[in-house]
Amino acid sequence: MSATLPLEIGEQLAHGIFPERRDVDEAAHDRFARGLLWRLKRQLWPAVPALRGVAKAAGALEASLLELRDEDLRRRLFAAAPAAVQAGRAAGLAEVLALVREGARRALGKRPFDTQLMGAAVLLEGRLAEMQTGEGKTLTAGLAAAIAGAAGLPTHVVTVNDYLARRDAELMQPLFSFFGLSAGVVWASLGEDAKRLAYQRPITYCTNQSLVFDYLRDRVSAGGRVSPAQMHARSLHGQLPRPLLLRGLHFAIVDEADSILIDEARTPLILSEIHGKPPDDADYRQALAIAATLKFGEHFGIDAARRNLYFEAAGLPAVRDAAADLGGVWGVARGREHLVGQALRALHLFHRDQHYVVIEGKVQIVDEYTGRVLDGRTWEGGLHQMIEAKEGLDLSEPARTLARITFQRFFCRYLRLAGMTGTAAEVAPELNAVYKLDVVRLPTHKPSRRLTLPPRLLRDQAAKWAAARAVVEAQLAAGRPVLVGTRSVRASEALSAVLGPRQVHRVLNARQDAEEADIVASAGQPGALTVATNMAGRGTDIHLGEGVHASGGLTVLLTEFHDSARIDRQLVGRGARQGDPGVAQAIVALDDEIFRDHAAGLQALLARVFAGREELPAWASELLRRAAQAHAGRLHAAMRRRTLKADRQLDNMLGFAGNQI
Repeated sequence: MSATLPLEIGEQLAHGIFPERRDVDEAAHDRFARGLLWRLKRQLWPAVPALRGVAKAAGALEASLLELRDEDLRRRLFAAAPAAVQAGRAAGLAEVLALVREGARRALGKRPFDTQLMGAAVLLEGRLAEMQTGEGKTLTAGLAAAIAGAAGLPTHVVTVNDYLARRDAELMQPLFSFFGLSAGVVWASLGEDAKRLAYQRPITYCTNQSLVFDYLRDRVSAGGRVSPAQMHARSLHGQLPRPLLLRGLHFAIVDEADSILIDEARTPLILSEIHGKPPDDADYRQALAIAATLKFGEHFGIDAARRNLYFEAAGLPAVRDAAADLGGVWGVARGREHLVGQALRALHLFHRDQHYVVIEGKVQIVDEYTGRVLDGRTWEGGLHQMIEAKEGLDLSEPARTLARITFQRFFCRYLRLAGMTGTAAEVAPELNAVYKLDVVRLPTHKPSRRLTLPPRLLRDQAAKWAAARAVVEAQLAAGRPVLVGTRSVRASEALSAVLGPRQVHRVLNARQDAEEADIVASAGQPGALTVATNMAGRGTDIHLGEGVHASGGLTVLLTEFHDSARIDRQLVGRGARQGDPGVAQAIVALDDEIFRDHAAGLQALLARVFAGREELPAWASELLRRAAQAHAGRLHAAMRRRTLKADRQLDNMLGFAGNQI
């Protein structure tokens, strides 16, 4: 491992319990200067021409490899990989790419495209490859992982859910086995011994959640930032509760990188343990009853864009008066204010079938970016129990925080970090500023044939759903399957009700996670109508059924813009993949939540200007979208900066107590 690392990285290996990059808070002026140099470099030395040269050089070697025996391919890869991984973009890199291409042809029956070789080169260089949906990111990551594994570089391929981790590892295992490598898979419910074995493999497929929590468990088990020598001394005296799961943070390939590194970076990951018995629900129900009497604008206010709630001047006196005859915690100002504040948040900021669902009597948090249930995740500060009380459920046990870390700080600790996604251009500056990742936008293997129709902006929700139904019926009549994207479980089920029994359709939201692969895979069949909350990280390709190609391909309808244009692009990218035809259109409403939360002034102005009109001009839709998403993007970026700053401050405070993670 150390032989393939630059000296400045190798010097950082001894500071923690296992190899990882030292966590350093970069000074603002250094970050600014680095950003300027990064922009200048992107302008003067574009990456794609050089990558094409690497792919061309690999292609020139292809004929000479056809006659080699399998064992000769393996021997040459293991001989060439260490130098190629260390040197980066050079003749050695072209050779190993040619070798793994030939290995993939023999083991998988697939010859990787030049664009996939270019993507693998980007990953090995420690950069982020933007590859459009359907361009073969799974194989691209497999090529890079095989080369890294042959170089002796322990590799984590990180993705967004357990299904994709297991599926991708299974798909790539024949390639790894061909070269004498093996891949482990880690998922949430896997036992510790099995996890430890999986992390010992040359290549490990895992989710971001499982990986970070296993890292925190190792840190807690080790008692903070101790050296390997201290770890050995402790183990001799029986002071370690268990062996470590991980063996270091060497090389990570992060799939759906913008979702993991940007969207999910707004909140820290907290490792906790059950601590104590479930609280008495009487106080929680009392708090909800008091909160229900408080009036918006008089007693409390809401900043919907920031998901924040605050008391007005009359709010706290009203809470005090309502609790005057109550004992216990209600006699303490901070206690009653906290309880009622959480009750107000539960009532007004967290909505069922949007921010959470109730499954088998339990509140399950829904990831707003992927539309999936976040298994095992809970809200802090009693909010989770307050929402359980709101829903009339039994209260769960409170949790005690053991350790916490942000995705920003965790992934920056990798000695080499790389990523892939279909949508990264919009956040390229932040990825460079926070993770020192350079985004390389790769060309598609075939030219796009997507037909994008002008957006439609309807007056209200009822008009939007009626228009969406009419478009769905017209597209199905034309022989095109239809994929309709919604923003929440509630919206997906509202549209499902509008479509009614006349249109046989399937709904994909947080309630159908277990069926998602089958639902997505069949969405391109003739007559298929699929309603989905979100396509970020769904992973499964939509292949066109018989006759669909001739009819114009898959039609993708977007019925509400997301806070990020990247998520909209992910949905649209599900159609017209790999040179297939396809149609895309947005049908939205003036009273959509994103416009109300992030462009209220412009929304009101357009409502007055076009009063009485059922449908507004297409330019109004585009104007609203740009304004709302720009505002949301600025807010979310600020939230990520605050989260990272708070995490560093807390870490520094804990460091004085010898408890640093």
